[in-house]
Amino acid sequence: MKGNELLGKERAHFNLARLDAGGARFEVIIDPDKAVGFKGGSVGDVREVLMYEKVFADARKGQLASEHDMQRAFGTSDALKVAEAVLSRGEIQVTSAYRDSVRDARVRQVIQLIHRNSVDPRSGFSHPVKRIENAFEEAKVRIDERKSAEAQLDDVVKKLRVVLPLRFETRQVQVVVPSRFASKAEGIAKGYGRLVKESWQSDGTLFAVLELPAGLQEEFSGQLNALTHGDVDIKVLEGSAK
Repeated sequence: MKGNELLGKERAHFNLARLDAGGARFEVIIDPDKAVGFKGGSVGDVREVLMYEKVFADARKGQLASEHDMQRAFGTSDALKVAEAVLSRGEIQVTSAYRDSVRDARVRQVIQLIHRNSVDPRSGFSHPVKRIENAFEEAKVRIDERKSAEAQLDDVVKKLRVVLPLRFETRQVQVVVPSRFASKAEGIAKGYGRLVKESWQSDGTLFAVLELPAGLQEEFSGQLNALTHGDVDIKVLEGSAK
């Protein structure tokens, strides 16, 4: 696509990788998720990252980088090789809409971590997602889209505990499942936590001890009760809280 074909309303929504080198500026228009993957090594083909296989001096003006400038800065005028250098060494610049979408996704991830791993110490059950969302607003929690959900969980929890009682806990749960449901129950259990102990009785009954996040216990119990129509024995053995 020619540079001047990029002019128009669309240009305001570019996500870019930008690098200053050899006295000139070089920009490529990118898929930001794939650009991060390229930098991290999970995406190997630069063509998967580029929205246009062109290198620009100013993408928003549709101004292409000159072959002379590329040759001087990178020793090549091959657009794909220059784009690789820009992606590898340059800075990724994203639109506000993209930042907002990433931040919203990160908020959901943090809320799910809290929902799955913590309980209300007054009831011993996990807080509903909506209650956690309301606590985010009340405590004026701000999420940094540049950090992983796990990296900012501790700071978020400190703020939330002002308005929402939280206890992070893992529990060991003992289950005894009749033979006709045992195989499916084993699969469900493995999806919720770590099997600490597992044995099969002579009649096919499953006896297992599962370690899981406390916030998932209610959901896990509901799954087994639904599978067995209530014909299951579930017992909490111990828990460790923080």
